[in-house]
Amino acid sequence: MSADRLVGEAKAVATGTADSGGIEHRAGRREQVAGLLQRGAVFLVLAVAIVAGAVAFGSSFASVENFRNIAISSSFLALIAIGMTFVIIGGGIDLSVGSLLALAGVLAAYGSRQGSLAAVALPLAVCGAIGLVNGLLIARARMAPFIVTLAALLFARGAAFAVSDEGNTTYLIKPGMAVTELGQGTVGGLGVPVVFALAAFLIGLLVLNRTSFGQAVFAIGGSEDAAQLMGLPVARIKILVYVASAMLAGFAGVLVAARSSSGLPTLGAGLELEAIAAVVIGGTLLSGGAGSLTGTLAGVLLLGVIQNLINQVGTLSSYYQQVVSGAFLIVVVVVQTYLSRRRRL
Repeated sequence: MSADRLVGEAKAVATGTADSGGIEHRAGRREQVAGLLQRGAVFLVLAVAIVAGAVAFGSSFASVENFRNIAISSSFLALIAIGMTFVIIGGGIDLSVGSLLALAGVLAAYGSRQGSLAAVALPLAVCGAIGLVNGLLIARARMAPFIVTLAALLFARGAAFAVSDEGNTTYLIKPGMAVTELGQGTVGGLGVPVVFALAAFLIGLLVLNRTSFGQAVFAIGGSEDAAQLMGLPVARIKILVYVASAMLAGFAGVLVAARSSSGLPTLGAGLELEAIAAVVIGGTLLSGGAGSLTGTLAGVLLLGVIQNLINQVGTLSSYYQQVVSGAFLIVVVVVQTYLSRRRRL
């Protein structure tokens, strides 16, 4: 041991900083471990679920075609969950996304009578307007996100039934229209909905982690008062987040309508809860200020794999997915709460 190091340690002991430095080091290490567990647990569970499915069901599960089906069925939820991640990290919640998907699907089929452009533009414009109203009421009028988006849920679902004559009229998208390629086409062996979901994920990842807007979303979710003192445009950012969430839900509805060539007002019931579950399972804190899109994507895929495994069994109802998702959600929230407390110790 060098003389300089001995002198340094002696000074640390004399001033009482040696123990505090050790304590700080241990606390920092504990915080890093807790954070790693909080962010990475979903990937471990996803890997275990895939391996268990491969062992239990063999090639009927572990096949390229089956994984392709999981990806397509998960892509619609992924689009919604990406927007929900921004909302929750920013300290909010959006309960309207499932109804917005249904409204967008009905409007896409309805607008297809005027061409493919109208089939895409009409639902996006309407959903964007609803998201704008949500954001204005939450950011400017200071209303609770839960109440505002619950009202939007009811409004959008009612509008979907109104446009479809209380569900008695099912608008169809004619075969051969360009808009159907959005739901039924493929690019490099991947379904077009999967490509859109991946593109949205990459763009969202870049915005959230590499732009001042994304950092502002984290800051607002961590402490809105502190974000205002920092001079951040809190109201504008919150409005943009809710508009983006609504438009992603609307685009998911367009893709669903394009894939099924129809728009049904009953679609998307409970989808907002699945999106919230995927986001929270992926490690995003419901209290806001912390989270990641990679975790959200893993959460979406985990829910998709669980649903596929239930289908593989054949004798179980799809409602078992809700049971499993609910159990996962409870466990994740309990673990998140525990880890958050450990990080503060």
